[in-house]
Amino acid sequence: MLKSFPKAHITIAAAATVVVSAAILMSPSADVEAKRMSYALDLEQQNNRPATKAQASRPDSPAAPETAVAGALPEPASEAQAPEPDKVNEPRLEWQTFKIKSGDTLSKLFSKAGFNDATMLSVIHGEGEAGTLQRLYAGETIRFAVNSEGELAAIELQRNRLKTLKIEKQADTYSGKTDMREPEAKVAFASGTIDGSLYLSAREAGLNDQLTMEFAGIFGWDIDFVYDVRKGDRFEIVYEELYLDGERFDTGRILSARFINRGEENIALLYTDSKGESDYYAPDGKSMRKAFLRTPINARVSSSFNLQRRHPVLDVVRPHEGTDYAAPTGTPIKAAGDGRVQFSGWKGGYGRTVVLKHGDNISTLYAHMSKIHKGMKNGKRVKQGETIGYLGSSGMVTGPHLHYEFRVNGSPRNSRTVELPDAKPIPASEMARFKKVTGQQLAQLKTYRLNSQHLALASDD
Repeated sequence: MLKSFPKAHITIAAAATVVVSAAILMSPSADVEAKRMSYALDLEQQNNRPATKAQASRPDSPAAPETAVAGALPEPASEAQAPEPDKVNEPRLEWQTFKIKSGDTLSKLFSKAGFNDATMLSVIHGEGEAGTLQRLYAGETIRFAVNSEGELAAIELQRNRLKTLKIEKQADTYSGKTDMREPEAKVAFASGTIDGSLYLSAREAGLNDQLTMEFAGIFGWDIDFVYDVRKGDRFEIVYEELYLDGERFDTGRILSARFINRGEENIALLYTDSKGESDYYAPDGKSMRKAFLRTPINARVSSSFNLQRRHPVLDVVRPHEGTDYAAPTGTPIKAAGDGRVQFSGWKGGYGRTVVLKHGDNISTLYAHMSKIHKGMKNGKRVKQGETIGYLGSSGMVTGPHLHYEFRVNGSPRNSRTVELPDAKPIPASEMARFKKVTGQQLAQLKTYRLNSQHLALASDD
């Protein structure tokens, strides 16, 4: 049959076949083209997997050919994906880290990092909070950063997990600022029954010492946790647990608390008023605080109020018009209530003494101090809980202790039994807001209690 065709025709046909075959080989199918375009689109969406054939053929598919120009290149990375110019140009720093130990000085730490005292002085005389670098405490961590030229570029002093002093080189000086991290607060609940002491029962319930002391302080104006607590008393606490980077590292405030003492219910609720001031109140709006602390020092009673006591030095019957508290020399003494300094100095057998005047009819006296706190001058206004001096043995005494007197209209009263006036309650203008907020707290406390009881019953089964 080939013989019947002229050679020219065969040549032309062969050439045409080669051209068509080449065109077919160089031109991808519609399926291949769709896959290529969908891959380009997926790159935009940070997904490197090509679409399937079914996906490419669906009209509503994001990889449909009509949504992109054939052969289009992927769009450049978005602004968020592109490297930050500052990061690109940021010089590489080499860090040295040191754990601060007892006896370490700033000069010694700078020397360990390879810097002299001149560099240290230029840092602490810098701007902002750079000067606070001088206050070092054992257990803190300090880091020094050196740039490629061997110069000190930055310092970080980590005070704790939340607080870090950051100092950076800026032109010809150093500038420092404190960086504070905000922990995440989550609500937690604990409850227990007292078998021996509040401290031991609270430990059993999972409470740390800080929360236990805070709990005792909230109810401490009405309940003496040494003498008034009985076996079978119950407590419930709603409090904050603080998390950092998903890890629990501390506890925060007590939000509400309930204490059943000798069958009597006591409830305290944390309330922040419209001025931003926080305190603990009973559900009826009365303050949990009194106008006076029951005791101005954390110490044991060494000699009680006794108007017929025999004086230990003079060996004669002389009224003991106050209460004595024994503790190590230097233990801080607190102002029992808001007031003014009426007397500060040496007072005969009382030794170093401070007398505070509270309003028109009440005064308190603090005697035998080793040292009066700086600034306690006549007429100075003091706040409840403010340190006014330090326990000692000045004056006519046999050993270190605080002698504390509480007087009403000049007459001595037993500070451990006298009825103390309450602090200011919630004002009428704030009561509606108080009731709304604390109503939610009471409901929360009850819910936790019921859930706890259900869990206890389930565990017994």
